[in-house]
Amino acid sequence: MAEKAALLESFLNCHVCSETFTDPVSLGCNHRFCSSCLQKFWEQVKNKNCPICKRRSSKEDPTVDFALKELADSFAGRQKAGSLEKGDMKVKGVCRKHQEDPKLFCEDEDRAVCPVCEFSLHQGHRVVPIEKAVSDLKEQMKSDLKSLQDKRDKYKKVENTYNEVIQHSKKQLSSTERQIRAEFNKLHQFLKEEEESRLAALREEEEQKGKTISREMKMIQEQISSLSDSISAVEEELQKHSVPFLVPKHCSHTAEVEKLRGFPDPDSSSPSPGIPYLISN
Repeated sequence: MAEKAALLESFLNCHVCSETFTDPVSLGCNHRFCSSCLQKFWEQVKNKNCPICKRRSSKEDPTVDFALKELADSFAGRQKAGSLEKGDMKVKGVCRKHQEDPKLFCEDEDRAVCPVCEFSLHQGHRVVPIEKAVSDLKEQMKSDLKSLQDKRDKYKKVENTYNEVIQHSKKQLSSTERQIRAEFNKLHQFLKEEEESRLAALREEEEQKGKTISREMKMIQEQISSLSDSISAVEEELQKHSVPFLVPKHCSHTAEVEKLRGFPDPDSSSPSPGIPYLISN
C-alpha cells in the first residue's frame, strides 16, 4: 500500500519543483510540469525546450491537462487532510509513550505537557493545570466573542443609520419632485393666460384698425366719386364746338377744375395720416 502511494506521489510530482502538480501542462514529448514552473524555466533558459529531454516544444502556450489536475488536486487534498489529522493528535497532547491525556499545559510553549516524561523539560516555564489553561482560553475566547459582538452591533447601528438616510432621501426626492411639478404647472398656467391676453389685445387692435380703415376707405371712395363726376363734366365740355364752349357755363367748369386741383394727393405709404399702417408682431 505504501509502495502504491509512493508511486502515485512520484507520478504526480513536477520534475521542476518536485511538488504535487499545480495546473499541470503536457508537452509534445509527453513530459508534464506545473504551468508556472515551466514558464519560469523557459524564461531562465531563453528557449522553449523540455526541461527533461531538451526537445523543442511544439506548443507555444501549453494548455492545462484538466484530468491530471483533478487527480493531483485530489491527492494534495488527501495529503493535507492527513497532515491536519496528525496536527489534531498533537494538539490533543496524548503522549504516544504513556498513552495518557495531558494534565498540564505549558504557557511558554503553548502546548500540553506529559507529566511523566516531559515535565522535567519545562522547568522554569509557566506550567498550569490543563483545566486552568482551558478555562483561561475559554475566558479569552468569551472576551473576544463579546468584542466581536459589540463590533457587529456597531456596524448594525451604522447600517440602520444608512437605511434611515436612504429612506429620508427617497422621501425628500419625492417631495422635491412634487414641488417642482407644481411650480412648473403654475408657470405653464401663467404663460397660457399671458398668451391668451396678448392674443386678445392683438385681435382688439386689429379690429379697431379695421374700423378706422373702413371709415377712411369710405371717405376716399366719396372723393373718387366726386372727382369722377367732375372729370366726366369736363370731358363733356371738351366735346363742344367753339361757340357753345365759350358760354358763361364754361367759366363755372373752369372754377370747378381749379377747385379739384386743390385736392391733396393721397399718401401712398399710409391709408391715412392718422393711421400708422404697421403690423404688430
